[in-house]
Amino acid sequence: MSKYQIDPSHSSASFSIKHMMIAKVHGSFDKITGVLNYDANSPLKSNVEVSIDASSINTREPQRDAHLKSPDFFDVEKYPTISFTSKRIEGSAGNLKLLGDLTIHGVTQQVNLEVEGPTEEMKDPWGNLKIGASASTKIKRKDFGLTWNAALEAGGFLVGDDVTITLDIQFVKQV
Repeated sequence: MSKYQIDPSHSSASFSIKHMMIAKVHGSFDKITGVLNYDANSPLKSNVEVSIDASSINTREPQRDAHLKSPDFFDVEKYPTISFTSKRIEGSAGNLKLLGDLTIHGVTQQVNLEVEGPTEEMKDPWGNLKIGASASTKIKRKDFGLTWNAALEAGGFLVGDDVTITLDIQFVKQV
C-alpha cells in the first residue's frame, strides 16, 4: 500500500446545477486536500479521504459566491469543510465505483462515485511519482440540508436540486 497526497495545484473539485430551469451554472472549490492509500496490485483495497474548504467556492460571480457562503447555503462559518471518506471500492479496472460518506453542511450521506482511472504511476520532471483519477456523482442538494430556493413567476424554482460533482485529482507519492 502506497500513500499519496492530493496535489492541490493540479487537482479540482467542481460542480454544476440548473439555474432558473434554463441552463447549468458551473463552479469549483479552489482549496482541496486529501490522502490516497493505494494498492496497485489490488486497487479494491485502496481508500481515499478528501477535504474541501467550503469558503473557497468560486462561480466567477462574487455576489453569488457570497450568497453561497452564507447561512442560506453552505454556512461556511458553521460548516467550513466539505469532506469525503471512502468506505469501499467495487468493480474492476476501467469500471470502478468508489462508495463512501460525503459530508456537506454538517450532513453526511453515502454516495457512489464513478471513477475514471487511476492512471499508471508516472514521474514528473522534478522526480515526483504521480497518479491521477477522475470521479463524479450526482446528489440532491436538499439531502444535505441545502434547501434555500425562490419560486419563479413563470413557475418552477431559481435553483435546481440535482448537483453533479466532479473531482479531477492528481496525487503525489509520499516517500
